[in-house]
Amino acid sequence: MDANGWTQIALALLVVTALTRPLGRYLHIVMDREHRPFPALLVPLERAVLALLGSKGEEQSWQAYLASVLAFGVACIAVGMLLLMAQGRLPWNPAGVEGFTLHRAFNTAVSFVTNTNWQSYPGAEAVSPLIQAVFFTWQNFVSAATSLAVAIAVTRGLTRRGLGSGIGNFWLDLVRGTLFVLLPGAALAAVLLAALGVPQTLNPAVTVATLDGGQQTITLGLVASQEAIKMLGTNGGGYFNANTAHPFSGPNGLAVWLSVVLMLLLPSALTNTYGRMAKDQRQGWALFAAVMALLLTSLLAIPSELGPTAALQQAGLVDAGNPEGKEVRVGTALSVFYGLVTTATSSGAVVAMHDSFGVATGLVVLVNMLLGEVVFGGVGVGLYGMLSMAILTVFLAGLMIGRTPELLGRKIESREVTLVVLVLLVPSALILIGTALGLSLPFAARSIQDPGPHGLSEMLYAYTSASLNNGSAFAGFHADTAWHNTALGVAMLIGRYLGIVAMLAIAGSMITKRAIPSGPGTFPTSGPLFVWLLLGVILIVSALTYIPALALGPFLELAMANAGRLF
Repeated sequence: MDANGWTQIALALLVVTALTRPLGRYLHIVMDREHRPFPALLVPLERAVLALLGSKGEEQSWQAYLASVLAFGVACIAVGMLLLMAQGRLPWNPAGVEGFTLHRAFNTAVSFVTNTNWQSYPGAEAVSPLIQAVFFTWQNFVSAATSLAVAIAVTRGLTRRGLGSGIGNFWLDLVRGTLFVLLPGAALAAVLLAALGVPQTLNPAVTVATLDGGQQTITLGLVASQEAIKMLGTNGGGYFNANTAHPFSGPNGLAVWLSVVLMLLLPSALTNTYGRMAKDQRQGWALFAAVMALLLTSLLAIPSELGPTAALQQAGLVDAGNPEGKEVRVGTALSVFYGLVTTATSSGAVVAMHDSFGVATGLVVLVNMLLGEVVFGGVGVGLYGMLSMAILTVFLAGLMIGRTPELLGRKIESREVTLVVLVLLVPSALILIGTALGLSLPFAARSIQDPGPHGLSEMLYAYTSASLNNGSAFAGFHADTAWHNTALGVAMLIGRYLGIVAMLAIAGSMITKRAIPSGPGTFPTSGPLFVWLLLGVILIVSALTYIPALALGPFLELAMANAGRLF
């Protein structure tokens, strides 16, 4: 039993729970157009940035809001691809790394712009410090701020009363999310990480003498600042190829523990912000209870990693646990918890190699994503993903009691349900079709490291991670090919933006509806019954969609691993 690890886990969850309410209140103040936080310090900067963007912060319809989101995304992808392909001819490139190929540049630019941060390239060895500091760090901020902005806009659509059809202004929300939330939060986190030993230097590398008399070049750079926003913004892209397992990204257990807390903070706080915008904090706590229940359930995977594998048992190492792929500096329990959190959110960062997890744990981290990234989910993405499931839940509840379904006093009708189904079907189609093509095409299937059911799991994990904008991977899967870079990039784009299209359309539809006073037949969306129904809908929808694929992958692998015990 890893008592120290369990203590660290409990403390992380307590800290996140304690900070949910105050941070949720702060987000409400920041993103509410009527408030001007820190007026003397940051409001002049806010106005200057808006002027540079050519916006006065006026209200936008959902169509105009969406057009701004898409235009910003296209511009960022174009800039990213140009920088990545030209990096060999750009300054601050001491290692002389070459520019990316077109397919790798497309995949990487899309990855960072969609907040996926999938990395098919070998970390800092393939990217210059200029690209790390400029494009990657910039996108770590604005991609998270875009998700936050969309979540707030969707919430406005569900909660506003008598304010016309406007759901806010994307450029104002983007600027406020960046200036008032992500920048100060990341600055504080960067200072803490640097104090714990994460490098933060303009020196890109240092050459040292090795024990055998040779020399080794060690990559450095502005690591702490990128690690901070990587975690706070649930981005996940590592400065180094080993991600947080690298001793410069996760130098000790406290730095790794802090990273876990940072990943959970904003997704958790946004549930409280939703309740405040709905003028009923119980609504937010109901969502918080649902996502926390799902995360706590996933902890059941940890004991399976604390025991020895079959191979270790045969070798007589019954007290060794399953140390393969774990970060011994932080322990098995915290290493596995990190993997659970990074797949429960849309972070995708790793401190343990997910391909080395036992079959049961590999199944759990995969299911965390297949649930739709709603187990807290990413910054913003988790909230509007959970709201889509809440709309489906009240629709089904309305059918059961024979009453028109309502959410926050507004009717849920066929348009909203159709859009929610689109939110659910698009990622599942991307995942299953992408996996099927990857397994069927011989040149694509060669990217699999392990034959049999685990190979299917590697492919399924890759397309799940891309389609749901997570970014983690079973590391045995070789993704840096023309086919997978392109296919995974397309999956990231569609998975990100079609969900945004559907949720903003729902917001635009709901904000124009007349509010209906609650009555005796109104289904409450703030009590235990709603929480249980919401959990049931999430689990049943996911099970019906993905059980056949899981049966051929992790379930079959689990059966084969236990065949000796069964027969």
